[in-house]
Amino acid sequence: MSGNIRLLSDTLAAAKAERRSALIAYLPAGFPTVDGGIAAIRAVLDGGADIVEVGLPHSDPVLDGPVIQTADDIALRGGVKIADVMRTVREAYAATGKPVLVMTYWNPIDRYGVERFTAELAEAGGAGCILPDLPVQESALWREHAEKHGLATVFVVAPSSRDERLAAITAAGSGFVYAASLMGVTGTRESVGAQAQDLVRRTRATTGLPVCVGLGVSNAAQAAEVAGFADGVIVGSAFVKRILDAEDEAAALAAVRALAGELAEGVRGAA
Repeated sequence: MSGNIRLLSDTLAAAKAERRSALIAYLPAGFPTVDGGIAAIRAVLDGGADIVEVGLPHSDPVLDGPVIQTADDIALRGGVKIADVMRTVREAYAATGKPVLVMTYWNPIDRYGVERFTAELAEAGGAGCILPDLPVQESALWREHAEKHGLATVFVVAPSSRDERLAAITAAGSGFVYAASLMGVTGTRESVGAQAQDLVRRTRATTGLPVCVGLGVSNAAQAAEVAGFADGVIVGSAFVKRILDAEDEAAALAAVRALAGELAEGVRGAA
């Protein structure tokens, strides 16, 4: 079975045709439980997100800040497995028909097996993977299997990436490019800053892929700001925090659905 890279590309193109950015949400699988995580992802997609990234919880993250690390720790202590991540992808896609990616560090895939992981992700209806710590020069095996199974390979670029490095990264990627808005880890910020706009400009000079910005966006005004120059706006920590702060599951689902709606208005310039 082939994965859903075409659905991902079509979704980003549809947002562009509407003269807006796509809203891309992130939530870890297994948080606060596997079933609760699936419900939260469905709520975010139903609330207005165009695309969702399902995080594969990892004990040694390099990109995730304290909020997402807290959620990952809850998921890991709950015993989340890769099978649960695949189930999350399958149920989110089946329920909404929207593109679902997995965001993961390389070690879990390497231990699980690249062919096994890509085949199962495609079978679940996944659209691809975001791989923040896989060096492009070491990615040939992954890309071979991802392409065979119809999955996108999304690499991360940062403000520190030089132009020749940007060109190498974007040439190897597919689906879209994840532009980290600043140096550091995930988390809500007071402002996203001019660094992100410059990074998007430099990245676009190397590729025709959509460029989506993450790290720091937490409200509709920031989403509107980033939507002014990026093809997609990625929000993670703000959704996770809403769940952590909620009194119970019903309140958590209402909170993330409401935030998705606010951010969806933001990417449409209605903040």
